Amino acid sequence: MQVDALDRVIKNAIDVMENSKYQVFEICESVRAEREALNNELQQVIEETTKTIDMVDRTESEYRRSRIRLTEVSRDFKRFNEEDIRAAYEAATQLQAQLAIYREKELHLKARRDDLQKRLKSVDKQLERAEGLVSQLNVVLEYLSGDLNQVTRLLESAKNRQLLGLKIILAQEEERKRIAREIHDGLAQNLANIVLRTEIAERMMMKQAFNAVKDELVDLKGQVRGGIEEVRKIIFNLRPMALDDLGLVPTLRKFIQDYEEKHKIRTRFEMAGKETRLPSGMEVAIFRLVQEAFSNVLKHAQASHVALEMTYQQQMVKITVTDNGVGFAADNIDRKITKGSHYGLIGMRERVELLEGRLDIQSDIGAGTKISMVIPIKSDAKEE
Repeated sequence: MQVDALDRVIKNAIDVMENSKYQVFEICESVRAEREALNNELQQVIEETTKTIDMVDRTESEYRRSRIRLTEVSRDFKRFNEEDIRAAYEAATQLQAQLAIYREKELHLKARRDDLQKRLKSVDKQLERAEGLVSQLNVVLEYLSGDLNQVTRLLESAKNRQLLGLKIILAQEEERKRIAREIHDGLAQNLANIVLRTEIAERMMMKQAFNAVKDELVDLKGQVRGGIEEVRKIIFNLRPMALDDLGLVPTLRKFIQDYEEKHKIRTRFEMAGKETRLPSGMEVAIFRLVQEAFSNVLKHAQASHVALEMTYQQQMVKITVTDNGVGFAADNIDRKITKGSHYGLIGMRERVELLEGRLDIQSDIGAGTKISMVIPIKSDAKEE
């Protein structure tokens, strides 16, 4: 009865959070629409400001020439009569009035541009907070929507739960450090260099060295593209978008292809059975298992070839990763894992156990390593 009561409470909480998630999602869409409108208006204001600045520059030049003309006409009474003087004076006065109007318009447009940029930053912050709230709600809903019996079993062992939580926290911290290093060494340096090159181009434009500015902008465009590629790599490492759109097998094919190109280690991928879409959480877990296995090969195996074999069966998925590296004494591996000296294998075994699967390791010194993982597929999971 207590479990049933807890189940009802969780279902009520899920209903409330689902409604809240959709409300926050509607807010996100509204903020996105506002951001798009502000951004379009900002681009128009920037274009109009640029045109107005050009008009100010041209009018200033014409006004200076008219002043010089007025001075010449006013001094030489022999060559110019009163009509010439009046015409020169009227032209200078008209240009002066136009210049004042253009300058006033320039100030107004710059103020409007600055205001739009501030509003755009504020909207970006609102959108970021709203998207973060949706993400948090999704995480909570994913936990609450899980199997209540599995939650009850986990609650029976507080000690194991605490140890698992600590290891998850350590893994998260290591991932944060890795991402911070990637951003600092790649994207942050790239952006700093882009800022510097932009300042150089700005100085060149002031000196009207347009050919040099053109070359500088070409280099700058290449650096921006490199920064975009770096961001895409970081995003893929965090969560491959293809996993949700295309499924597990195409994502794994792309992963091992990139792995081979980046690390110059020959790879092979073979699949047997009928490919079946699995629940999102299971596909993510299997992808991370393969990712960790290939990472271990790169760090420790000194291999020149690594193969991934994946077999879909009615009740399970079998994943095998084989390399031709230096290997190790497999008879001592369980003792080493127990002592905590193989953190990669620890994480893999814990992930497999959370999926109620089995992990086997075959290796010998000088004979390479073979890691086999069997993940059961429940009937209700396939229906999802």
